[in-house]
Amino acid sequence: MLSVEENELLTQVGSDKPMGILFRRYWFPALLSEEIPGADCTPVRLRLLGEDLLAFRDTNGDPGIIDPYCPHRGAPLFFGRNEECGLRCVYHGWKFDVNGKCLDLPNSPEGETYKEKVQINSYPAWDRGGLIWVYMGPSDKEPPKPTFEWLDFDVDRRFVRKYLVNCNFVQALDGNFDPSHVQFLHNTLDNSRSHYSNKLRGGERVSQDSNLQSFADFVETDYGLMFLYVNGRADGKKGVSLGHFYMPNASAAGIAGFGVYSSNIYVPIDDENLYQYRLRWSYEPFTDQQIYEDKYAGHTMPDQIDGSFLSVQNKGNDYQINRLEQKNYSFTGIRSTPIQDQAVIENQRGPIMDRTQEHLTRADEPVIRTRQVLINAARNLMEGREPPGPSNPDTYRVHHARFVVPEGVTDEEAVEMAKAKMVGPDPDWAPKRW
Repeated sequence: MLSVEENELLTQVGSDKPMGILFRRYWFPALLSEEIPGADCTPVRLRLLGEDLLAFRDTNGDPGIIDPYCPHRGAPLFFGRNEECGLRCVYHGWKFDVNGKCLDLPNSPEGETYKEKVQINSYPAWDRGGLIWVYMGPSDKEPPKPTFEWLDFDVDRRFVRKYLVNCNFVQALDGNFDPSHVQFLHNTLDNSRSHYSNKLRGGERVSQDSNLQSFADFVETDYGLMFLYVNGRADGKKGVSLGHFYMPNASAAGIAGFGVYSSNIYVPIDDENLYQYRLRWSYEPFTDQQIYEDKYAGHTMPDQIDGSFLSVQNKGNDYQINRLEQKNYSFTGIRSTPIQDQAVIENQRGPIMDRTQEHLTRADEPVIRTRQVLINAARNLMEGREPPGPSNPDTYRVHHARFVVPEGVTDEEAVEMAKAKMVGPDPDWAPKRW
């Protein structure tokens, strides 16, 4: 368990808090590109890391993320006119560009040069991979842009959806690095043979036995943490899994079908709420069926209430739990794997889990390791030691790997095979399309 002080350090993301300062050393998603779809479009209100902000695109299509209030008399710029490469306040006509520079002060008796003394707070913004990225830290510490593999892909090879989740970001992260929960929360009463995830694996599922884990390792890297596991299987073979924690708020969430990888990014709105970005991406163009499964089937990307980022199955309706299905089909009675996760993380002793009340076991070691990496990085930064990840974005170009090793392969050999599969396309996937 954590102490009160450690839990507060881990979960608080305000601008004056150690974890909030750490987050502000990284680029992270602020919103979907489609939320500000074109030049001079309607501005969008944002809240990130406890700060209220405003996003818009100028006449050139460049994104901007700025303070939402005019520095003149505090009028809301959300109602502003988006025109000629700037956002003009409707109260007195003051106008600002995407970098916060004042372009016009039409009611200023002080004259034209007075606008040089007026600047609105703004953050660097970047449009890539279907997301608007933001950097909210000191200007002299601005790192290179992210280089995740999927940022290189066109829309026919990536898909992203955004969800509102009502809890602290650490609760969401914890679930990504908790290998033992899959055998319960996401299982069905026939050991998942009829589960949708079985289809993604090609219709053949052989359970792994957590009690037969023969190897586990956790390797700290510039990007965060690498997880390596070798598990015994019910058929006597060994399954190998390799995953990643990308500092400060993302994971390689697994494999979502043949040749399709997945990632999760958790962006704190404040200490008690977050936006989750669920990504699917592939080295090959998606098939029509894969596109349908992600966009419309509701399994990997749950349906949302129109005009919102809230899932149809949500806390207000108890995630539409079906007790009859729970008795006869699944452990939870909740359809959709992501919603099963959301149901438990949003209801863990409140929106900020009190980790002084936990009783952890050996199976929780990946969770413990992930938290410790975050805590250590925040403490190091407070002592003047910068995190290595922001200045080394190419180290983030790794993905999940999972496969069954041939008989006779040692655990050490299996680990090396896994490392070889975490970079670039896996040729073993190529002929396997459903």
